[in-house]
Amino acid sequence: MIEAADDPGAESWANINAMDDLVEAVLTTTDRLVVSAVGGNAAAGGVMLALAADEVWCRTGAVLNPHYRLMGLYGSEYWTYTLPGRVGPAVADRLMREALPLSAAASQRLGLVDRTVECGPEDFAAETGRLAAQLASSSATQARIAAKKAERERHEAAKPLASYREAELAHMLRTFSDPDAPYHGLRRAFVRKHPPARTPPHIGVTLPGRRTAPQVSSH
Repeated sequence: MIEAADDPGAESWANINAMDDLVEAVLTTTDRLVVSAVGGNAAAGGVMLALAADEVWCRTGAVLNPHYRLMGLYGSEYWTYTLPGRVGPAVADRLMREALPLSAAASQRLGLVDRTVECGPEDFAAETGRLAAQLASSSATQARIAAKKAERERHEAAKPLASYREAELAHMLRTFSDPDAPYHGLRRAFVRKHPPARTPPHIGVTLPGRRTAPQVSSH
């Protein structure tokens, strides 16, 4: 819709506000527990939407990209509230800066994901439904709901959700309004499936302690 719009910048602005409305609705749901069930790959706002829930369940075969950098965006969807809240400010900054994919297992180790579900894509809906029924019938659920409501009230008193949204959207509006911003070309290439001309710089450099491929034995 954005790419086909007469004014992609304005359509981008409308879409990001709609996404923020949805994430806000999840974040402010305090009369029940909310579970995000991620059955396939997710990136950018798709990941941040999932993080708005109380628990994130991810199929073991899914890959998450919790960053916006590769689309030339600062990001919104209240990521400045939810991501540091789950992994801490330092890790959140690293994830955004490195812009590397994470497996479901790695996401769980970091705290992005609460539960991994080992099954095929065709069984994921049924399996998460079964697990959700167990959660709903747990004797601890009502106490968790009460604690959740109290925590949301404390967080709101310390720093309202609206302030996170306002700050994030200020960055986004500047990008959407600038016809020369890299976002527009990156978005176009993404939608039209243009292959990159070279290995992206952020994955072309080996980071300390990481290998880009298995080392070949000399024997």
